[in-house]
Amino acid sequence: MLKANRKTLIVTSIVTLLPILAGVLLWDRLPEVMATHFGIDNQADGYSSKAFGVFGLPLMLVAIEWIGAMVMASDPKKQNINPKLFILGLWIVPAISLLGAAILYTYNLGREPDITFIMQLLLGVLLVVVGNYLPKARQSYTIGIRLPWTLAHEENWNRTHRLGGYLWVAGGILMIITALTGLLSAKMLFAVTLALVLLPCLYSYWLHIKRAM
Repeated sequence: MLKANRKTLIVTSIVTLLPILAGVLLWDRLPEVMATHFGIDNQADGYSSKAFGVFGLPLMLVAIEWIGAMVMASDPKKQNINPKLFILGLWIVPAISLLGAAILYTYNLGREPDITFIMQLLLGVLLVVVGNYLPKARQSYTIGIRLPWTLAHEENWNRTHRLGGYLWVAGGILMIITALTGLLSAKMLFAVTLALVLLPCLYSYWLHIKRAM
């Protein structure tokens, strides 16, 4: 799997590291201590050195991407992993790297981007994209809703992922709409996200209990 997607992995790694180039170009304008973490109120609540902000974060993301790719490639059920889902997984990290760097540099150069809006919009788009592929996911240990009962029974896996796909697409559309209209608070956003995670899991467990009766 890694050999078949080697070029994609190289390209996504380069894209993930692009913020380093931007950081070097902006080096003299960036503060020595950079804000690198933000709360739901858009205010910085974590700080790091300029070197870590420019070099450390992209390097950490590249490491995460390679570890994730190797874990997926070593999955005992890797033959079940949809190639499109594998490629999608590779592109998620570069997208986070570019968006995160844009937020980070913009904030540390004295502007205040609406981080909650950006993250809500990104999460909504991600849910719609992943939700469309989720029903097509076959049993594996690295991609999908991996619970003991979904991994034990293929029917449970398929039904859980169909429901999860519908919910995630609907939830993603809701998040995009509310991000554009400002109708959803940060706390409500957290509640919706939690529901989108828990409902498929609860449904899967109900199917497991029903099957055991």
